[in-house]
Amino acid sequence: MTNHDAVVIGAGAGGGIVAKELATAGLNVLLLERGKAVTPADCRKDDLANQRTSALGAPFGPDERRNPRVAVDAKGNARVITVRDGGYNNNAACVGGGTQSYGAMAWRFLPKDFRMKETYGVPAGSTLEDWPIRYEDLEPFYEKAEYELGVSGDMSADPFHGPRRKPLPMPPLPPTREHEILEAATKRMGLHPFPIPMLRNSVPYGGRPPCMRCRWCVGFACEVDAKAGTQNTVIPIALSTGNCRLETQAIVSEITTGADGRPDGVTYFDARDRRQQAKASVIVVSGGAVESARLLLNSKSRLFPQGLGNHSDWVGRNLQGHAYSGATGVFPVDTFDDLGPGASVAVCDYNHGNPGLAGGALLCNEFIRLPVQAYNDVPPGVRSWGRQHKQFLQQNYRRTMGFRGPTQEIPVFDARVQVDSSVKDHWGIPVARLSGGKHPHTLEIAAAMASKAEAVLKEAGATQTWLNKAGPGLSGGQHQAGTCRMGDDPQTSAVNRYCQVHGAENVFVVDGSVHVTNGGFNPVLTIMAIAYWASDFVKREWKGTRFRGA
Repeated sequence: MTNHDAVVIGAGAGGGIVAKELATAGLNVLLLERGKAVTPADCRKDDLANQRTSALGAPFGPDERRNPRVAVDAKGNARVITVRDGGYNNNAACVGGGTQSYGAMAWRFLPKDFRMKETYGVPAGSTLEDWPIRYEDLEPFYEKAEYELGVSGDMSADPFHGPRRKPLPMPPLPPTREHEILEAATKRMGLHPFPIPMLRNSVPYGGRPPCMRCRWCVGFACEVDAKAGTQNTVIPIALSTGNCRLETQAIVSEITTGADGRPDGVTYFDARDRRQQAKASVIVVSGGAVESARLLLNSKSRLFPQGLGNHSDWVGRNLQGHAYSGATGVFPVDTFDDLGPGASVAVCDYNHGNPGLAGGALLCNEFIRLPVQAYNDVPPGVRSWGRQHKQFLQQNYRRTMGFRGPTQEIPVFDARVQVDSSVKDHWGIPVARLSGGKHPHTLEIAAAMASKAEAVLKEAGATQTWLNKAGPGLSGGQHQAGTCRMGDDPQTSAVNRYCQVHGAENVFVVDGSVHVTNGGFNPVLTIMAIAYWASDFVKREWKGTRFRGA
């Protein structure tokens, strides 16, 4: 048994920042990560291994033999799945979490993204709600994330972004050929194109070099460390204080409670499968929307018989990711110049203000599509195998361009994470059971976004286009969110505005789980901003060795 001021569970986007903030404030921190510390040498540029399935980041863990889940389809049929199955909704398990394998888009949510109910009302059958905090609350913490980790870009041409006190700390990377084609087309349409903000060095920053423009980016570790993640920014700072200890391959089974019912630490299995205990005054859960909900639900006690914080049955509910939709087009000339990361230019004209639709999405060009990814994005009428398929790719791979984005989902109560006591992982812990699907209006919004993307490609000169529409199934993946919703009312949320679990003032959830809605953007910068926001609260409220809530 060990004793600490704080234990942080998960060394990803949220947990890495919390560990740094608390350690630099003088707290003794134990940072537990279920995966390993990886390097680019451990995750080679193997196109098949990294991109063969929809489970982005699967090569970064978890171990598929030891970590099953249960997926329930629309007819109620349950099956055991592994990390490489699309329905697993994987989030990379390693030091840095998804920030090792992500594409590194660094979006702030828009002010309206925090006021979706106020803006649109509540679609029937949904749990759409406003956040208990506003954009203005997070703005200084967005800025802190942008400067401490390093974000490149230029938001000056985007009239839709929220107020900001400073420009981004680095300029954008030079435009690609796709960028130039799409920028001209969107301007002709009266739209407002601008460079995508990226957690990626365009110039030397933070002691790390600039991007070398290789094609192996999303789904891969950056071999020159130009892509900013918590593993190469804030976690090294936390460790350098001497106040933080990182333990990898640590599988947390439950949050424990003392005789008085107060949470007092965690039980976990170490790298040698030995059962360990760590006591702490503050417990921070940062495992991602699936695993954080699973841990709370598995942490049962006399005062929390349905799981920690689950007295109102809101833990695990409202699972959402993004309904990706857009279009692909074939052009009469080469559009591919092989300059990474590929994704470069975006428009935010369609995030809000779409008649009859509750929200929308940013639209942008894609990361470089490796051949193994391009093989299943062919137009209707072209076979998915054989000579015709090969000929299409040979003739058009360099002339094909995508334009798409992450549609903001309308949350639903029955899109959820439960625990399945009939299926256990390698350590005997009940696994996550995933069920539910998307709200019908989410599919309507996604279809509209696909049509708008197609219009851009046609204006850009595409001679053939086809739509990429979202399906009705459960959404999550590396954009997973919503299962430990933030709110002022304990009857309709799992944590308060500072990410404290209702009924357990010394337990915090700090990851995408707390998102009330998930924006029409990649969510990582918002996760990071919330990590700084929640850490600021913990530091202000810390009293010696005993944490006192607000």
